[in-house]
Amino acid sequence: MLFNSFSFLFLYLPVVLTGYFALLRWQPRWTAGWLALASLFFYGYWDARYLPLLLGSILFNFWCAQHRRWLLVGVAADLALLGYFKYANFFIDSIGLHGYGWAIVLPVGISFFTFTQIAYLVDCYRGGAGEYRLVQYTLFVSYFPHLIAGPVLHHKEMMPQFDRPTRFDVADIGIGLSIFVVGLAKKVLLADPISVLVGPVFAPHAQPQLVEAWIGTLAYTYQLYFDFSGYSDMAIGLSRLFGVHLPLNFTSPYKAANISEFWRRWHMTLSRFLRDYLYVPLGGNRHGPLQRYRNLLLTMLLGGLWHGAGWTFVVWGALHGVYLVLHHAWQALRPGRAPRWWGHWLTMLAVMLAWVVFRAPDLATAGEVMQGLAGTNGVSLPRGAAPWAGMLSALGWHASFDGIRWIDFSGPAVPALLLAMLLAFTAPNTQEIFSQPLRWTPAKWRGTAMALLFLGCLFNMNRVSEFLYFQF
Repeated sequence: MLFNSFSFLFLYLPVVLTGYFALLRWQPRWTAGWLALASLFFYGYWDARYLPLLLGSILFNFWCAQHRRWLLVGVAADLALLGYFKYANFFIDSIGLHGYGWAIVLPVGISFFTFTQIAYLVDCYRGGAGEYRLVQYTLFVSYFPHLIAGPVLHHKEMMPQFDRPTRFDVADIGIGLSIFVVGLAKKVLLADPISVLVGPVFAPHAQPQLVEAWIGTLAYTYQLYFDFSGYSDMAIGLSRLFGVHLPLNFTSPYKAANISEFWRRWHMTLSRFLRDYLYVPLGGNRHGPLQRYRNLLLTMLLGGLWHGAGWTFVVWGALHGVYLVLHHAWQALRPGRAPRWWGHWLTMLAVMLAWVVFRAPDLATAGEVMQGLAGTNGVSLPRGAAPWAGMLSALGWHASFDGIRWIDFSGPAVPALLLAMLLAFTAPNTQEIFSQPLRWTPAKWRGTAMALLFLGCLFNMNRVSEFLYFQF
């Protein structure tokens, strides 16, 4: 079940809210149990066969947390389970056994609920986790707003909220619905229309030419951002309806002036997890610059592999590791700051090139798109650009002037891409809009604006599209 589906908006969510508010009035202590049951139903709706997997994982990890000597066994079991479901197919393909009938379906959200529980067990081992009841722990792991695409939750942020007495708050309802609608608009009105520009460029053997490759790369760069950012907004908004505050996951990452700042703004909860449970245990920056660079590379390599089982994800992680090493080495050699505009555009270029590898189905296709970006696959331009033929030939580029092969300028895709770029660079993000002094207050104009935006989303939900992080 997806947030951008009619079944969720008009069946599941109203039933869950009705039951929650009824219990809030008559039996507030039961609200955590109700949300836990609703979350398990939400997970089982995708594929009921994997509901026992989630329940078994919850029960096993909760039991390990109560017995200190079993904590490391629990972490090892979690990693083994994740490794089997997420990487067995990758291993099979890598050794040439693809097609022998062994294909493993990746359970939805397994990376998110596995990392959540690993962090809990590690903190228990360190003595930093409190004692919680099974109901609260089940809700913490399976909480439906975060389950299919994050954010990665931490028990210190969430468990006290699930354990405290709940109360009805009109402001939470107002701001929650507003944030949800903004996130839905990012997904339905921006990310989904842009997606039609992406697929043809990244199809195997497409060999996109210069203009096509750049439009496709830009399209994926902003499709991914507004898809994932939109989901995160929806998750935060939904959670506020129940009086629960999820951690932020995005703060305008494409406004970053360097790659370190980018990772402090992009998928913030994953960056925090990798820092606290991988980079720091490896030694962090405590043993000199060379060890620091090694730890950065290892952390980003494993972070890339977490995103998916494929060599493209390994290379994507390695690229970001190299970016971070180069950034820190440059800072050590030249501590003075470069102009922010220069750092911003350099960071965007580096991130976009890495997204090419991230999106491509294989390294060969990524190489073809890279060649297209460099213009070595030729240039296909509109007929009006024919006077440029001589200049392009002098540069060694073959240019045809029969029009762009696949871009439909009459549809909504290109305007949506231009609007997405403008918003990402200039507009305040959702958290800035709904924070002091612009936080939600009852107002007719605000309610009318959100209602119109919601109606616009409904009229454009002609197809239900999965979130890009749906099965990471």
